[in-house]
Amino acid sequence: MISVEEAFARIVGRAEPLAETETVPLRQAFGRVLARDLVANRTQPGFPASAMDGYAVRAADCAAPFRDLRVIGESAAGRSFDGTIAAGECVRIFTGAPVPKGADAILIQENAERTETGTIRPTSAVDTGRHIRRAGADFASGDVLVSGASRFSAGRIALAASGGHPSVEVVRRPRVAILATGDELVLPGEPIGPSQIVASNTFGIAAIAERAGAELFDYGIARDDEGAIGALVDRAAAEDIDILVTIGGASVGDHDLVGEVFASRGVALDFWKVAMRPGKPLMAGRLGAMHVLGLPGNPASSMVTATLFLKPLVQALGGVPNPIVYREGVLGAEMAANDERADYIRATLDEASAVTPIVNPFGRQDSSLLSVFAAADALLLRPPHAPAAQRGDLCRYIALS
Repeated sequence: MISVEEAFARIVGRAEPLAETETVPLRQAFGRVLARDLVANRTQPGFPASAMDGYAVRAADCAAPFRDLRVIGESAAGRSFDGTIAAGECVRIFTGAPVPKGADAILIQENAERTETGTIRPTSAVDTGRHIRRAGADFASGDVLVSGASRFSAGRIALAASGGHPSVEVVRRPRVAILATGDELVLPGEPIGPSQIVASNTFGIAAIAERAGAELFDYGIARDDEGAIGALVDRAAAEDIDILVTIGGASVGDHDLVGEVFASRGVALDFWKVAMRPGKPLMAGRLGAMHVLGLPGNPASSMVTATLFLKPLVQALGGVPNPIVYREGVLGAEMAANDERADYIRATLDEASAVTPIVNPFGRQDSSLLSVFAAADALLLRPPHAPAAQRGDLCRYIALS
């Protein structure tokens, strides 16, 4: 068995971001990785604009002793004043509106008194440039708005839109095919025989992969037959799948055929056991450019290994390196000494009662218990050969949210 760290290095550390790109509408860019620097097509703002409601004035006309200014027009967003302000004049202006020629400051409306004759009288001096957003204050045409290899957040999407981009070039989504194996499996809603179970892992693993940025291909369920499994491995290679994920059949029983099929198809198997619990029977390798992951069939084992290895692999291929992030918590229960395997214990987090979250492990940790995994907020790490620990001791965990 190899360590979790070594398995991660072999699966994720060697992954290169995909070279292929695609252009998507801006509304579909959230979470995607920009292929190359995004340059502004325009200047923002494209004109000097008012930052406040008030009056466009000449600062020299607003010095004490204050005198009345004649209002010669109005400038609003989308409707500018086309004339020029001369001495003793001003223009009513609203936030975002173009500043008329001749004006060099904005007198906010709270500092202007309306007279009976329709003029306004300043009640406070104003400095040159006050409350005016200069042209290009946000960015200028040709500026780099978003650097290549950045992931699109909501703010970056809005910035790209402001820069005049209706669509953007992004790294292609990694194509992930999921193949469940086993005579015992049926789909949700189908009749269940006396020795069959519902194939639930596919749906949870698909959610993990899609959330990480994958384009999903569901290859369904393959029976315990080398020919049937092999045909779907061939299909994945023919369809240029980036990651083929098999579920089940990765152990060493008489009916665990995935390893044999991989060997018959020329998969360069890197390893097939990891010193972890749950998830020991994990296989990883390559078939040409295609990454191959053989996940164990037990639900918790499958979900834990997908969280630790499939998710960051998808992100690495998509251009978003994402190492496993361990956070610090406080144990909410005593823990026995550990053996040679790293334990990933399903737990809940109590984040309300302390600055450091309290990590409360479930009492039941069997790898078949999907209900426990579904209720968990975190995976509590117990390193190999960890000594017994007491309630209140520091610990490390991975958040599942």
